[in-house]
Parts: sequence; C-alpha cells; structure tokens
Amino acid sequence: MPELNDLEKRILAHIYKYGPDTPWLMSRRLLGRAGWSPLVPPEEVEAACQHLEAAGLLQRFRGNLKGRVTSSLKPWLKVKQKNPEHKGRGVYYELTREGRRIAGDIYKNEIRNR
Repeated sequence: MPELNDLEKRILAHIYKYGPDTPWLMSRRLLGRAGWSPLVPPEEVEAACQHLEAAGLLQRFRGNLKGRVTSSLKPWLKVKQKNPEHKGRGVYYELTREGRRIAGDIYKNEIRNR
C-alpha cells in the first residue's frame, strides 16, 4: 500500500462512501460534513486527487452521470437529470479496483470507528 497522508485517506474514504465526486465539492463536504466554507483548501484536495491518480488509486470518471448521485450534497436528492453529453464543471474522480480495496480498508478500520 502506498504511503498516504490523512487528507488522501479521507478522500479515498469519501469516494468509497459517496461515489464519484469533484475536488471542489469534496473540499466542502469531505465525509459528509456540512457547511459552505471549505474544510480544506480546494487546491490541496485537487493536488491530493492528482497524487492519488498518479498512484493508480483514483481515475477520472468516464461513465454516464445521468440518474446517478453526483455528489455528497444531499445524495438522496441531488441526482443529475440533464443531458448526459453536457459536461459540467469540474472533474469527477472515482476509485480504481486497487483504490476501492484500499479505500474499503481505510473506511472500515479508520474512518467508521472515529
């Protein structure tokens, strides 16, 4: 397992629990926290996502978001119903197979027990 800092672990656990998300939204809603002000500077989240992508734990989301939850903002309500060809703002990241395995361990052993 690659050496991960606390922010990278929280990002992996967030995507494991909530699904594909953007760094901008994750900076505000990391692991379901509420509030409009960023908990972590968006630039730090973006840099961490790029590091995780380079490590092979995250990949850019290539699927269709229509009919799927698009963020951790009220996931039971916020479902994208727009034209799937329309590209929204931001890059959505999802877990790779290895990322899902590591994120599951992190979520179950470190995050859920906090």
